[in-house]
Amino acid sequence: MDYSWKRTRLSLKSKRNKDEFELKQGQIESLKKLEDSGYINLYYGDESHFGLTPNVPYAWQKKENPILLPAAKGKFLNVVGLMNRKNNLFFEVLETTFNTDKFICFMDNFTKQTVKKAVVILDNSPIHKLKKFMAKIEEWKENDVLIFFLPPYSPELNLIEIPWRRIKHQWIPFNAYLCFQNLKERLKYILNNFGKKYDIIF
Repeated sequence: MDYSWKRTRLSLKSKRNKDEFELKQGQIESLKKLEDSGYINLYYGDESHFGLTPNVPYAWQKKENPILLPAAKGKFLNVVGLMNRKNNLFFEVLETTFNTDKFICFMDNFTKQTVKKAVVILDNSPIHKLKKFMAKIEEWKENDVLIFFLPPYSPELNLIEIPWRRIKHQWIPFNAYLCFQNLKERLKYILNNFGKKYDIIF
């Protein structure tokens, strides 16, 4: 009957401006062509949160001995990353909340190591839109790092959302959630090996 059994997904499509979405989508495709031609490096940027509450929804398990993962709140890890389609990832892991000042510092560090004109795609998170962040955009532009903002409610245009999902739902093993140190070590292992043992075909 053309049905399939799978996890439901949240969607923001109903909230966004269709014309703006299609315009930005076309501009991103043009940026991809410039990158493929060697004129620029194109990066997708975002932050993601990792805690001891598991994100793994399904697993093969025995009926008489089901897998019971601890659901604990407390310590957490915040990861900020810039990723390109060649699976290169520039990232930082924090055990504190990520704010505008820390993201500016992260962008400054990224700008220092760039060797070619780069375009960084970002969403409309409040930490990306405060005056102190907007004031830095011209400075980064002078150093050949340009910021490209996505339209609101358009996470599917940001490719870094894909590895965030893979990490949370596939790559982090069950035993990583047994304690915070396990999670921290496993997450850093995956991030350090992204593009090697862990990669995505875009």
